[in-house]
Amino acid sequence: MKKKKKTAMTRVLMLVMLVLLPMAGKAQRVLTLDSCRQLAITNNKQLGVARTKKEMASYDMKSARTKYLPRVDAMAGAELMSKEISILNNSQKDALNHLGTNAVSGMGAKVTDIMTGMVQDGTITPQMAQQLGQQMGVLSSSLASMGDDLGSTIRKAFRTNTHSMYAGAVMLTQPLYMGGSIKALNRVAELKSDMADDNYDLLLQNVLYEIDATYWLAVSLRQKQKLAGSYLDLVKQLHDDVYKMINEGVAIRADGLNVDVRVNEAEMAKMRVDDNLALVKMLLCQLCGLPMDTEFTLADEGKELSTATEPMPTGGTIATDRPELRLLQKTIDLTEQAQRVVTATHFRPQVALTGGYLLSNPNTFNGFERRFSGVWNVGIVARMPLWDWHDGKYKLAASRAATTIAKLERSDVEEKISLQVEQERFKVREAYRRLELSAKHVASAEENLRCASLGFREGVMNLSEVMTAQTAWESAHTQKIDAEIEVQLSLLGLRKALGQL
Repeated sequence: MKKKKKTAMTRVLMLVMLVLLPMAGKAQRVLTLDSCRQLAITNNKQLGVARTKKEMASYDMKSARTKYLPRVDAMAGAELMSKEISILNNSQKDALNHLGTNAVSGMGAKVTDIMTGMVQDGTITPQMAQQLGQQMGVLSSSLASMGDDLGSTIRKAFRTNTHSMYAGAVMLTQPLYMGGSIKALNRVAELKSDMADDNYDLLLQNVLYEIDATYWLAVSLRQKQKLAGSYLDLVKQLHDDVYKMINEGVAIRADGLNVDVRVNEAEMAKMRVDDNLALVKMLLCQLCGLPMDTEFTLADEGKELSTATEPMPTGGTIATDRPELRLLQKTIDLTEQAQRVVTATHFRPQVALTGGYLLSNPNTFNGFERRFSGVWNVGIVARMPLWDWHDGKYKLAASRAATTIAKLERSDVEEKISLQVEQERFKVREAYRRLELSAKHVASAEENLRCASLGFREGVMNLSEVMTAQTAWESAHTQKIDAEIEVQLSLLGLRKALGQL
């Protein structure tokens, strides 16, 4: 028996789970204001672009820091020339080619003069001179040939053989003093990174403002939807009462037609609210990055929206809280850094340490030898601008003008933001006053409707007075909903003006 009971209980539980499972699948999603914000931050495309720009700015900042470090470059090249480099000119080459001939010719004339003098002096006979001359001719011919060969060898040794040249180098450059330009460029990169952060904050505040405003608009339409349903029920109840009175002969047909018109108007008003709510929910889905057909309810739909006890936001430091002012201040700083870059480029010296290894073929280290050979080198390079036709002066003046413009724009925006803050504070105070008055109006309208309904049932008040009281009741509640949402939106606007979203 126990086993049968357990089996029956198990079947019942399984049946209950099967019944509840589809119901759980159809349960609507509940969205709070914070969850809508998080969804919008995660799925907003423009915020995604801004985050990517922040990442780009961080890479630019890292790139700027590398300017302090040494840079190593490798170069290689080959060149073909129609003529080779020549150390000797054409006359020197010709002299070396006839070195032996020229030398022997000079020596032969001197030997002939000497032998002629010796014959005249009687030292030797003409026959001996003739024999010596023949022997000297044979010797001179041999010496001339040997000398020409030696000269040709020397000429070939001076040949550079540079019709084709190959070279390569590895160079290291370490900046020593760049006039402050590297420091200024690093500061520019830091400012751009900060500006990317500020731009993200600006977009974030706009997104949060839009999502908050849409959320509260949806809440107000949901409240109006409930109000429209209540008003329709109220009018339908009056419709039933009037037709009962018509059937009893207490009311006339015209009263029924008036009530029919009022019911139609209430149904059309409810349909308009339903349509507007559906459109606003689709907009909220789009802002949150959800599918348009997502079914959800808002956490604040059934809550009392009165915020009369909520303190008004107080102002902090607008210059640092508002992203717009931070961006304009960064723009001023950027123009000042641009002045430093111009000053460093056009008015200050630049010094760098260089070093490396250079190799070439043919190389000049062993008589233009046709093989690769190289040499290590180290040195210091300095550059000092002397005259640029006032190019730097004009650029510096333009940068200073840009700084002046940026300061004026920041001052103008700061004044407008201060005015905006005061206007938003005024709107908050007005919204609180309207909320207080609308609450009193609702109380009066409810009492008026109660009295009119009671008087109509007792026959001391006519139908038009009851319908007027119902209209006033519906209008009073609508104004109260609008006042409650206006408080939320005015507080939202004030927080945005203060940069506190």
